[in-house]
Amino acid sequence: MIFPSLSGAKVFRNTRGKRPDKRLLISFLSLILTGLVVLYAASYYNSAIKGSSFSDIISQLFGIGIGLVIMLFMWKLDISILSKPVMSGSLLLVSFVLLTLVAIPGIGVYINGSRRWLRLGPVSFQPSELAKYSLVLFMARVLSSPKRDITDFLKGLLPLFVIPGAMFLLILMQPNLSTAGSIIITSAVMTMIAGARWLHLILIGVSGLAVGAYYALSEPYRRARMISFIDPFQYFSNEGYQLAQSLMAFGSGGLFGMGLGRGKQKLSFLPYPESDFIFAIVGEDMGFFGCLFVISLFMTFLFLGLRIAIREKDRFRSLLCAGIVSTIGIQTILNIAVVIGVMPTTGLPLPFFSAGGTSVSIVMGAVGIILNISSEQTAL
Repeated sequence: MIFPSLSGAKVFRNTRGKRPDKRLLISFLSLILTGLVVLYAASYYNSAIKGSSFSDIISQLFGIGIGLVIMLFMWKLDISILSKPVMSGSLLLVSFVLLTLVAIPGIGVYINGSRRWLRLGPVSFQPSELAKYSLVLFMARVLSSPKRDITDFLKGLLPLFVIPGAMFLLILMQPNLSTAGSIIITSAVMTMIAGARWLHLILIGVSGLAVGAYYALSEPYRRARMISFIDPFQYFSNEGYQLAQSLMAFGSGGLFGMGLGRGKQKLSFLPYPESDFIFAIVGEDMGFFGCLFVISLFMTFLFLGLRIAIREKDRFRSLLCAGIVSTIGIQTILNIAVVIGVMPTTGLPLPFFSAGGTSVSIVMGAVGIILNISSEQTAL
């Protein structure tokens, strides 16, 4: 028996008469479908150079197919199983092992100056995507414990950040400051929701900013990236090139855009138009109002997800739902902030939109948990 503490436990719940929140489901489907349309518009040119204009779409659909299976599994799963220490502990252990393997030269896949991927045959994936949600599960379980007094800074709150801090450092080694930072932010948001004192969170936040600032300024290329985002056109020939091209994409799009697929930046001008900077393609092809439309889709999804978390009476389920929604929301905000030049350029995908089969599969599994929780509420 792999998990002896789960022996005899009910794995799946009775879903008869229990349907997920229809509005959340429609919001999720709208994001997935819109993301596929935008992804094709952003990727067809570079994909055609590789051999097929549909290659990125096919890969994304494969990831969505796997994600659908995971989502259905999570929807039928008895959520109480996830509250068991063995579940969160096992997922954390797997995440730490995978993150450690990424850091080992020769095992972690090195691409464009970063070692963030592991490869299994023809498939490569980012362990940090799994790590984000395993941490959310861990935080939800610990914060829901009646024995945990998070108003006590030294004994209750500070020890909670040991695991997020260790995960932060491992991801920082890749290097991936944006993902590492989003993990700390999500942890802070979850502790805030759980009732931590603002002063304590501010102290942790200031410490985190100090570590991030030191890291960002400790290497010449990181300092150059920090400076370049302030005026990317001054550094157009090197560090500022990608952001400058992104801003030109938004400028070209104007209010209504150049038309879906008709933008020029994807024609080998803007690096990674199908992944980290896909929102720039939204701006160029669909214009200002297209950007507002996409943002409204995310805002609707996040609002509905947080409403489910607020309505949930069970503390663990409420925190788990809020943590998943916060993770998706923080990643969305950071990605858009980078693309429009509010933050230094970092590699962070836009959920549901950016190419990446592993990313979309895992986030769909997380959405399955939210739908599971919502279906219990609608059945009442």
